[in-house]
Amino acid sequence: MSGSPLIGVDLGGTKIECAVLRADGTIPWRDRVATPQGDYRGTLEAVAALVDQAIRHAPEAPGVGVAWPGSTSPFSGLHRNANSTCLNGKPLREDLQRRLARPVRGSNDANCFALSEAVDGAGRDASTVFGVILGTGCGGGVVVRGRILDGCNGIAGEWGHMPLPGATAEERVVPGCWCGRGPCLEVFLSGPGVEADHVRLGGSSDDRLPAIAQAAGRGDAVATAAMDRWIDRLGRSLAVVCNLLDPDVIVLGGGASLVPGLAARLPESIRPHAFTDALRTRVVAAMHGDSSGVRGAARLFATLPA
Repeated sequence: MSGSPLIGVDLGGTKIECAVLRADGTIPWRDRVATPQGDYRGTLEAVAALVDQAIRHAPEAPGVGVAWPGSTSPFSGLHRNANSTCLNGKPLREDLQRRLARPVRGSNDANCFALSEAVDGAGRDASTVFGVILGTGCGGGVVVRGRILDGCNGIAGEWGHMPLPGATAEERVVPGCWCGRGPCLEVFLSGPGVEADHVRLGGSSDDRLPAIAQAAGRGDAVATAAMDRWIDRLGRSLAVVCNLLDPDVIVLGGGASLVPGLAARLPESIRPHAFTDALRTRVVAAMHGDSSGVRGAARLFATLPA
């Protein structure tokens, strides 16, 4: 990693965080603001205001790394696939670079999460790391030997928008995803997806995922069924990742990943569906929590894509 401090921005659907990352991995300054909902220009200005503050703490930073939802199309140069839909169809990187008047490197937020955890987090020293974000959405990122794998179409790791493996007749008729591709993994594996499934099983629409997990811990039958279905669907879905990438480590992040015992339960849920006689892939919780996105974004100026 370069000796100069680095600046990272995590452009999320509900909050925008900016931080300065030192070479030793410490963060001397950070701040966050609410994301202007549905407001592209407002989002650019919010990022710029945070970066202006960060530059005072790191004037020698070579540029600004940004973790964003979705990705930049290598064909059109426009943003696409973001669940923050106001970003789609816009020249986001170019607009940020023009507004900030300094170089900008960006990557999918799950890529940045995986990069952070692979460099000095829960996936440190692993050859291949698959980073999973389970939150309001469902994202994935791949890091191989310390570098992000983007792919020739810029969609490597986009497991959240593939069909649920081994979907039952009941699962195939669940309402589709915002992306228009039917009931994607995001519909089943995200926090809101688990909550919706809990309602379909007869649970209260007022219950959020932490409350459902707590109720399952107390032996509530409906909540237990919802959690068991979630673990099973995660296992089926991550087995596909294991068959394709055979990662050393799967790192779990996002608010839904904080459910107690999730990482411990997943290997036994993955193993029956993976094409192997045993499973050495470790499933671990993120070390840096919700700071991984901004840390990985900053590190975009210390690493290059694989």
